[in-house]
Amino acid sequence: MSGDEIEAALQAAFNRCDLDGCPLTDKQKQILLQVFQQLKGSQYNVLDNTNPLDELTPQELQAVLEFVKIQEQKISWKAQLLNDWLQGKDSGAVQFIRDRYGLEWLNAIEPYHFEKYSVEDTQMLRVGSRIEVCNALWEWVQANGPCEPEWFACTVIQLRQISNDGQITTNCVIRFDSGTEYEIQGVYEWNRYNWRWVS
Repeated sequence: MSGDEIEAALQAAFNRCDLDGCPLTDKQKQILLQVFQQLKGSQYNVLDNTNPLDELTPQELQAVLEFVKIQEQKISWKAQLLNDWLQGKDSGAVQFIRDRYGLEWLNAIEPYHFEKYSVEDTQMLRVGSRIEVCNALWEWVQANGPCEPEWFACTVIQLRQISNDGQITTNCVIRFDSGTEYEIQGVYEWNRYNWRWVS
């Protein structure tokens, strides 16, 4: 994208925020435009053949691909991250983008960068998939609390979609290596951060 195209996209985003009832303040718009001006001529060049996604660790890449997939039915994944950043909200499993890579890296990502990584193949569970689940699914745990998160290997044995008032959710039945079975409700929708692919 050229500088003019990016500036036009920013302006369109400002207008979209206004239409959606969450307008940015003049100060927020000014900050974004200033950051954009600083990024012109940065190390990330659209004509460059590098793929910023290649800089991520396998776990970070998985988190980004999953976040992009989840956001497909909502607003743009980049817009969601920028909204989080502007409002000072935590971005969950992809907070590391803000903490380690920043706006310059985010701005360098283009849709064609994802072609190398088949989002669909890496995101969707199948019967027989090996995953790890967090004990946060069945007990109260906190990252720095007395009960820390633990991860347990298991196998997906059943997937089913449930429609409730037009909203579709996916439930997943897993079997632990001990033979115990457990059903994860909303495996993509609200429990996505409680399971991960076996590395």
